[in-house]
Amino acid sequence: MKLIIFGATGSVGRQLVEQALQAGHTVTAFTRDSGKLNGLSHPLLRVVEGDVLQEQQVVDSMKEQEAVLCALGAGRKGIVRSAGTKNILGAMEKAGISRFICQTTLGAGDSRANLNFFWKHIMFGWFLKEAYKDHELQEKHIQQSRLNWTIVRPAAFTNGELTGKYQHGFPVMEKKLKLKISRADLADFMLRQLTTEQYRQRAAGLSY
Repeated sequence: MKLIIFGATGSVGRQLVEQALQAGHTVTAFTRDSGKLNGLSHPLLRVVEGDVLQEQQVVDSMKEQEAVLCALGAGRKGIVRSAGTKNILGAMEKAGISRFICQTTLGAGDSRANLNFFWKHIMFGWFLKEAYKDHELQEKHIQQSRLNWTIVRPAAFTNGELTGKYQHGFPVMEKKLKLKISRADLADFMLRQLTTEQYRQRAAGLSY
């Protein structure tokens, strides 16, 4: 499948790129700085330098793509997640691309009930408050679109290995969660959504 990955040089995006290539997909990595790919090369990889906040650059990158994966990040602050995703959604509609898989965060929307006190009130209530608000707006843009979207809500990232063993799509009141997931397993789950409609126009929590 021909995929374009936004946030391709981030810690999750890099996992998406590498795993997608290993699976035989043709990958376009959209990034502001191709140097951050650290020399990654592959016959099926095309790198496009651009700014996701520049609408026309996003539109131009969509040519001949079949699906879009988004792992945009902006640290603790910023509007890159929401504003960038809005541009991606608009560009997809113009290009006639339907399948969109986007990483947000566990705790967004109704999944807030999955979090413990620390994550609800310390991390998202104070330390990561702006990032949390950005993810909330990002999800709103996605849910209002007419695309075939899947929102993936991962717990806190770890640098652990790819295991393929994790909980997903659990009830919003589920409390028996470790509230952790490796970036490798997150990428694995996102790529698995390319071949299933299980979470069509739904949000799926992801955690050990």
